[in-house]
Amino acid sequence: MADFLQALVLGTLQGLTEFLPISSSAHLRIFPELFGWGDPGAAFTAVVQIGTELAVLLYFRKDIWRIGRMWAMSLFKPEYRGHLDARMGWFIIVGSVPIVLLGVAFKETIESEFRNLWLIATMLIVMGVVLGLADRLGGTEKKIKQLSVRDAVLMGLAQAAALVPGVSRSGATLSMGRLLGYDREAVTRYAFLLAIPAVIGAGVYEMKEIPNGANSYGWTPTIVATVVSFVVGYAAIAWLLRYVSTHNYAPFVIYRVLLGGAVLVLLSAGVLTA
Repeated sequence: MADFLQALVLGTLQGLTEFLPISSSAHLRIFPELFGWGDPGAAFTAVVQIGTELAVLLYFRKDIWRIGRMWAMSLFKPEYRGHLDARMGWFIIVGSVPIVLLGVAFKETIESEFRNLWLIATMLIVMGVVLGLADRLGGTEKKIKQLSVRDAVLMGLAQAAALVPGVSRSGATLSMGRLLGYDREAVTRYAFLLAIPAVIGAGVYEMKEIPNGANSYGWTPTIVATVVSFVVGYAAIAWLLRYVSTHNYAPFVIYRVLLGGAVLVLLSAGVLTA
């Protein structure tokens, strides 16, 4: 029963934080430690994130179908290769390459050293400041139709930084997109689409670790948390897209700095252990 309740809490936490630029992986590392549950593990985190990405697939199903269809047609019909949807298919592919290569190359480090709470708290603060500066200094003249291969790769490299919990996949991508001059809604939509291959791929890859004691939970709690993250995540997508159309990222920046600072204080006081 305890594992089931913990799974409900962690699934809700994942669904609420995945799409916000505040690092869901950091929250899944910090809050279980605060509650005395211990580290749920990298495998649990990766698999539960599949739930929120399934929410993305459902929410953007028409866009994804249109992009996939046009991309496939462009492989055989040159006249479609200049279409935005066909190009978007390639942008998502090339933008996903950095996180895949680095994720495989540094798998052991990601699952051990990168889960240190000192590092996570520091990244929450540092990348929060980066997000704030990028949002303040970045232009808003570029729309999604102006996305280029160079920008797709740069945002893909930024996304790869989120292999370190505390960075935030969406936060890093949004920061780079804003620095490149894209408006908030455009870069948010691309960040959602760009995350799909990386998150689902990582979750499927880590599934084999669930029954091997690589995390604190077995299959049943992990599935419960994944389903909950899907439901909560779907609601969070709609809210975030509405929010970014009229607001800046300041509340997220403040939250990141406060949370990171609080974790550093608790670590220093011995309340938390890294």
